[in-house]
Amino acid sequence: MKVVLLAGGLGTRLREETEFKPKPMVEVGGYPIIWHIMRIFTEYNLNDFIVCLGYKGDVIKDYFLNFQTQHNDFAINTSKQNSVQIFESENLSDWNVLLANTGINSFTGERIRRIKKYIPEGESFIMTYGDGLSDINIEQLLEFHSSHDGIATISTTKPSSRFGMVEIGKNNKVDDFKEKPLADGNINMGFMVLDYEIFDYIEEGDVFEEQPLKKLAKSGKLFSYEHSGYFQPMDTYRENLSLNKLWDDGVAPWKIWK
Repeated sequence: MKVVLLAGGLGTRLREETEFKPKPMVEVGGYPIIWHIMRIFTEYNLNDFIVCLGYKGDVIKDYFLNFQTQHNDFAINTSKQNSVQIFESENLSDWNVLLANTGINSFTGERIRRIKKYIPEGESFIMTYGDGLSDINIEQLLEFHSSHDGIATISTTKPSSRFGMVEIGKNNKVDDFKEKPLADGNINMGFMVLDYEIFDYIEEGDVFEEQPLKKLAKSGKLFSYEHSGYFQPMDTYRENLSLNKLWDDGVAPWKIWK
């Protein structure tokens, strides 16, 4: 099964990092966040990736073209062409990575539409965003999708509020204080399972989260897999710092690999 990673957005709220590189290449613990996402899937023997490129896609291309030398010690003979000896110093995954140019300013639906030619006809695939980390159980997600008569399953979760919640009683007396409680509604966290028929719902220029998903919902073909564990998008510099601290402290919840 192929895993499609949306990696073409501008990342405007993370401008401190994304002025010179795309958000999926912003580092957490010395590795691009896209590496962390791919490692999550590797734990479920999913190693076949399609990366949808857009803004500064050349940076992602260079990373994978130089993947072995980025992560390992190596020796090079400068007098000979292609004379590089890799000394494997890291236990790297065996990935197949297809890097697809899907347009600088394309919306999410258009990016998915453009990689249709790389999805075997009739096969389902996984799609997620290149900036969100989770300890989601992919095996259970796939089982959920196969047990429902849908075309798409989106993973959802209850986000924590950015602010503490204060319950105020009589005479302005504080009855209770909850630090960043869970919000009432669910949010789309990515980690979607999509049947091949999804392409019938995507038209040129679509925002995937708007027209296609709304049409699926109206037709009763969209289901939600509710995740109660960890999920954190990296939308801001503050969130990037928080993720790095979790990694540096050795308590990163998304690190399900050894």
